[in-house]
Amino acid sequence: MIVGTIVILLLAASCHSFILLQPPLLHSRSRTIVYSTTEDVGPSDYDPDTLFDSSIMPISVDTNSEDEIIRDELKRELLLFASVSDRGLLLSNEEKDIVVDIITQLEALNPTADTAMECYGEWDLVLTSTQAFRSSPFFQSIRSVLNDKTAADNAFSLHEGATSIGKVGRVKQIISEDGSFISEVELEVGVMPGMPFTIKGTVVSKASFDVVGADQWDLFIQTTQIKKSNVPFLDQLLDDYPVELPVGDVYDKVTGSIPMFSLNTYFCDDSLRITRDVDDNFYVFSRV
Repeated sequence: MIVGTIVILLLAASCHSFILLQPPLLHSRSRTIVYSTTEDVGPSDYDPDTLFDSSIMPISVDTNSEDEIIRDELKRELLLFASVSDRGLLLSNEEKDIVVDIITQLEALNPTADTAMECYGEWDLVLTSTQAFRSSPFFQSIRSVLNDKTAADNAFSLHEGATSIGKVGRVKQIISEDGSFISEVELEVGVMPGMPFTIKGTVVSKASFDVVGADQWDLFIQTTQIKKSNVPFLDQLLDDYPVELPVGDVYDKVTGSIPMFSLNTYFCDDSLRITRDVDDNFYVFSRV
């Protein structure tokens, strides 16, 4: 009961962040994209039952230099799909199956032995099999607390419906060797009809992480806040008096601990990263 209350409060806080950027909604519409396939849902040669147990499933490493050409072709095709589909939202069912197949092949052809140690730097989200905002540690922590895929999917669909008038812009992650993880999600929110502009802002979530395996991070949410608003006076107010929601402290004070969530990176090279969450949703990032 307490956990459920925390989740509701945090989702409400998240929606409040969107509300700071937009006028009241008269109605909302939910749109959820889930990639579905009956085979090849995990990395090649992996047992799906042990997909996220790094002690059982060693990361796939391809040392055949001749496969570099194949990887480049697969990456080129994947980025083409990303560029014409709004990060996967506009793909047809047939195209989704093709993307899943490309992802699976790239994971099997991963050239990096310790992907978790090779992801430092800045990355842009270019393609995903779920809502783009779920790449944020804020929402990953909620998924961890719910501890149930169906409940999480329903909660995030409701959140998406409540904010569906908005458009998600650039989604960036900054991963540092000191264990800091910063997620930046740019929002563009349509205002009332007849108004000549859109309202913009960036939701910034911070987390810490530990490298616990060749491909795995364990992360802990810290704070969430809004930056770079273009609303008159609000932008200056947020810059002068930054307000960070201490999400990690809220969890800790109410439940006695900060929820941990894991992310696994099954492909990483000098330009592309493929990371999966506990529900096997994939997130494709391009290095900035």
